[in-house]
Amino acid sequence: MMSWDVRPATTAEIDRIAQVWFDGWHEAHAHLVPADLTRIRTLESFAERLHPMLPDIRVIGAPGAPVGFCALKDDELYQMFVSREARGSGAAAALMADAEARLKASGVATAWLACAIGNDRAARFYEKSGWRRAATVVYHAETPMGVLPLEVWRYEKSLLG
Repeated sequence: MMSWDVRPATTAEIDRIAQVWFDGWHEAHAHLVPADLTRIRTLESFAERLHPMLPDIRVIGAPGAPVGFCALKDDELYQMFVSREARGSGAAAALMADAEARLKASGVATAWLACAIGNDRAARFYEKSGWRRAATVVYHAETPMGVLPLEVWRYEKSLLG
């Protein structure tokens, strides 16, 4: 396992982060979600979504060439993706530890995340990281055409103690 440093994302890295997100999302989700959602999840759409999220994004990898990222939204671990070449290297675990520490520091007692039903690789990682599947819920995915309701697994983790 490598030692990874997690750091704030920069505007100059948005295109690379968008590529990591696009590749990971399509690999893990395209076969699990409605075709209409897959069709609108273009590389450009991911880059556009990253701009307003930038203050809440942390990355891992060399400056200018991140291989993974994590974004928080309130008490939610909102997005987390690691490039194929960085999987199994400890990058995801480092991003998760950083996200949990940031959530706890902001006063969150119980953090949550949404996992696409059937994304078993991600589910195993969350469970290995101490998260528990709390429920199946309807998540409101943001799209340019409005909100799309999707059933997802809701994972939670107590950050107390």
